[in-house]
Amino acid sequence: MRIQAGEIPMSVTKEQVEEAIKGYIEPHLQKDLVTAKSIKDIAVDGGNVKVTVELGFPAKGVEADIAAAIKQAVEAADGVDSADVEMTTKIVAHSVQKALKPIDNVKNIIAVASGKGGVGKSTTAVNLALALSAEGARVGILDADIYGPSQPRMLGVSGKPDSKDGKTLEPMTSYDLQAMSIGFLIDEETPMIWRGPMVTQALEQLLNDTNWDDLDYLVIDLPPGTGDTQLTLAQKVPVSGAVVVTTPQDIALLDARKGFKMFEKVEVPVLGIVENMSLHICSKCGHEEPIFGEGGGKRMADEYGVDFLGGLPLDMRIREETDAGKPTVVAEPDSRISMIYREIARKSAAKLALQAKSYASKFPNIVIQNN
Repeated sequence: MRIQAGEIPMSVTKEQVEEAIKGYIEPHLQKDLVTAKSIKDIAVDGGNVKVTVELGFPAKGVEADIAAAIKQAVEAADGVDSADVEMTTKIVAHSVQKALKPIDNVKNIIAVASGKGGVGKSTTAVNLALALSAEGARVGILDADIYGPSQPRMLGVSGKPDSKDGKTLEPMTSYDLQAMSIGFLIDEETPMIWRGPMVTQALEQLLNDTNWDDLDYLVIDLPPGTGDTQLTLAQKVPVSGAVVVTTPQDIALLDARKGFKMFEKVEVPVLGIVENMSLHICSKCGHEEPIFGEGGGKRMADEYGVDFLGGLPLDMRIREETDAGKPTVVAEPDSRISMIYREIARKSAAKLALQAKSYASKFPNIVIQNN
């Protein structure tokens, strides 16, 4: 800002700064940070501006990029000499299905589902949970697949959970994740020969009788299909949003659509679609080939008006690392695949951050007593 003799310097206004910030569309929220109510404070001192941003989703991996983009936008405004951007994050609880209250110590539950088995849903769920954690959130994972629990193996956890009072369970921990699964309570090779009601009761107990410790997100790895477990989840578990996993194959997409419609019917918002095994890249020559077809997940997302969160390649390392108990996000944190998982995590959490907040914990319980 150059001032000539006799000129009175024009003071920059907050409105000008807001207008400048509106010029930057944050890619995960897909809107500007003023409209998204993420600007916590704007302090103007002559030509110097300080902007405090409060994101509603974890974004450790891109905070510096967002801050740089805002700084550039504000410094381009007339009268601004310098801009300082402070990034903060505050994750809050979001609304759930009607008549349900959030679980103690769990702000948000994200269900990861697929219409059919074999599409890599459990692998996606564990890497999504680890990616949310890597982005700076407190995260837990609940393995809701009672017949085929896979999270103990994928997280490399053995042993049984503690119970301090004989009634509730302490979650197992692995790579900063809090985890619970029926697989921790039974031998790995013991089949669960149970009828539906026993399975749904087990799921409710695993969820409600675990002492989750101040979680921002609890990722629930659902079994495939739209049966008993999914119905229990829809009717009794307070879910803030769902992620649907599919492959590009027509038959997988057909079943994924059923999963999507189920969430629609029970009023659980779908945060987006993840397409697994979207492309095979030859480890020898680098040739790319869409073995299961291409573009199916994107078309499905467009058809239903939801976000396409990302596509993951058919890569041997993803399978090897989860089988070895060290999923890709922690085994190779700087790899391209880990970056895709982290982008999926940011997009899912950002989509959730735009939903209505939950005020259930703010209202007191009214008790009427007849004395």
